[in-house]
Amino acid sequence: VQLQACGGGLVQAGGSLRLSCAASGINFRLNTVGWYRAPPGKDRELVARISSSYTTTLADSVEGRFTISRDNIKRMVYLQMDSLKPEDTAVYYCNLPFRERDYWGQGTLVTVSS
Repeated sequence: VQLQACGGGLVQAGGSLRLSCAASGINFRLNTVGWYRAPPGKDRELVARISSSYTTTLADSVEGRFTISRDNIKRMVYLQMDSLKPEDTAVYYCNLPFRERDYWGQGTLVTVSS
């Protein structure tokens, strides 16, 4: 299983970014996939995840601002981030749990300036 994330960058508070993650080596459509983030000096935390049946879970801190979606044909998962805040600054990782193991993308840095 390989995950390749991209789309991070520097944005001003109130702005938007869209993260993308491409998956390979797995029957993507059958698996839950999600996004985590690690703010500076803090542990990794769940941001959002989407199941194979398109059920979504969002962290309280991003509810109403972030949207997770997936494209099973392209084997992609997306995180649309709107109304970004400085506290959203973090390295964002895509995640795919499979057979009692977590697979991670390489991380993409999102920096939100005030």
